[in-house]
Amino acid sequence: MPQYWVVGATGGHEDHAPKFLRRGYWVLGWSEADAPDQAQRRDQIRAGDRIAIKRMMGQGSTQIRITALGVVTEVDEDDKRVYVNWLAGDLDRSVDSRGCFKSIHGPFPGDDSWTREVFCL
Repeated sequence: MPQYWVVGATGGHEDHAPKFLRRGYWVLGWSEADAPDQAQRRDQIRAGDRIAIKRMMGQGSTQIRITALGVVTEVDEDDKRVYVNWLAGDLDRSVDSRGCFKSIHGPFPGDDSWTREVFCL
């Protein structure tokens, strides 16, 4: 059964999503030392899992914008890169944030109505 992950793609003020989509991967923008809780979540991602890129919608917003959806094809344990078959990269879907303000959130259950709203194609 796949797990569902919501991830960020902004480092500093730079949006890395176009590069991730073009090159077919996602990476956590924090070192393990700087964000061990985030690295621990990343290390749970497996091939077959679903992944969504989110963007913040501004200070104080309770919504996030889903911009891309994909299926994880491989996780490189050496360089910690998550390879993704991006199925949709031009989404503009607003959903309740559910507190997804860090770089990676999940795993979420596939049978939850919020997960279905985020990941529907």
